[in-house]
Parts: sequence; structure tokens; C-alpha cells
Amino acid sequence: MTADTTLDLLDNDPVFHLKGGMLTMTLVELIRLAPDQFARQLAEKVEQAPNFFVDTPVVIALDKLNEALTDLTLSHLLSICRDHGLQPVALRGGEAFRELAQSAAMVLLPPGRQRERSIETAAVAPEPAPEPAPAPAPAPAVEASAPAPVSAGKIVTEPVRGGQQVYARGGDLIVMAPVSAGAELLADGHIHVYGPLRGRALAGVKGNQQARIFCQSLEAELVSIAGQYKVAEDLRKHQWKEAVQISLDGDSLKITGL
Repeated sequence: MTADTTLDLLDNDPVFHLKGGMLTMTLVELIRLAPDQFARQLAEKVEQAPNFFVDTPVVIALDKLNEALTDLTLSHLLSICRDHGLQPVALRGGEAFRELAQSAAMVLLPPGRQRERSIETAAVAPEPAPEPAPAPAPAPAVEASAPAPVSAGKIVTEPVRGGQQVYARGGDLIVMAPVSAGAELLADGHIHVYGPLRGRALAGVKGNQQARIFCQSLEAELVSIAGQYKVAEDLRKHQWKEAVQISLDGDSLKITGL
């Protein structure tokens, strides 16, 4: 074999492969243009799980936006996203947005399918504060004071569908039904899912490192405890579609069978 032949073989040796894959992508769906409110509400989301938003690729969906979006406003919104750790990679919408996407050096993705259009983020209202207890009657000095009330958490008996968000403020979240892809569960404490977990589950969102996630079948897009998270590509390596518990072990998540 001559030197020239060897060089020809090296030139033809592939240096990359094209492969199809399913990637989890966060969608930021714009409903109306209000940059100041957008910045404030995004900051609130980031506070719930700060590590989740570090270098997270996102698609800005414009399907439901009925207002005119200018280059300047889009640039402002993209800057807000980047300031909070998000990395916008594409716009989603009709052909009318192609020039806007090109001016921002972004890809334009076609509008979502009809089943995606019908999804609305159903943010659950915060739990009402408990009524103040009546003042206790005078008691002997030796009697111990009553313990402070503890949140009972939240119990959900209906399926949690794609696009819904359920938050258990100050306690645990117990879901007695399946959780669909695209749904989001958040809890300050533990999360229990007595059925398949196909959406996202974020426990200990206020920093509780002792929080855990329990589910009957692990099929999640993402799980997170106190800001540490794993996405579906990692989860498929551990007891996929099995009953598991997920806990925080140092700076990483530990997945064990139930």
C-alpha cells in the first residue's frame, strides 16, 4: 500500500455521524408581550429550581401571541432569558416569524400540532393561609405551648395532564393518578406518584435536600431535588419504567428500587 493510498483512506474515514434522537426541550410559550412581568415571573421560576435553568436550551413559542413582535422586543426577551441561565435556540411559529428568527440568528420551527396548541399551563393557585387559631385559655405555667401547625401538603386524585403544573407549597405532593408527558409537579417536600410519572417532578424546590421522589413507574422527562436534576436520557439508564425512589446523594441524584 502506497503513502498516497493511505492518505486516500484517511480522507474517506468518517469524522462524524448523523443520528436521529429525542431530546427534552423546554418550551417558553409567549401569551402576551409584557417584558417586565416576563422577567419577574421567570425569576420566580428560576428561584424554585435554580440549577435546572443553568444553560437550559429553550424554544420560544409564538403560536398564541396576537401582538406584533419587533426585533427590539424579541432581543429584550432573549436577553432576559439568558440573564436567567436559559439559552434560546429557536423560535416556533408561522412563516410570518421567519424574518424575525433570521434577524436573531435563530431557527424557525413550525407551529405545534393541534394537541400541543390546546395545552395551557394551569398554574395552581397558592394554598390559602390557615385561619388564625383562637387564643387559648389561660393554662398552668407547667403546660407546654402547642406546636406550630404543619402543612398537610396536597393530594391530587385526578390525572395530571400535559401542560398542567401542580405545586404543593410548604409540604408534600401526593398524586393518586398518572402524570402525563408535559405536566410539571413541584413540592417543597416529597413527591409521591402512585402511577406512571411521565412529566417533570421537582421536589425540595425551596432547597430541602432531604426531599425525595417516589413513583410506581419512572418514565419522567426530568426529575429534580433541591435544584439537582436528571433528564430522560440519564434516567433511562436506571430502573426505567420501574417503581423507584429518588434521593439526593451529595451533588447527584440516587435512584433505587422500591
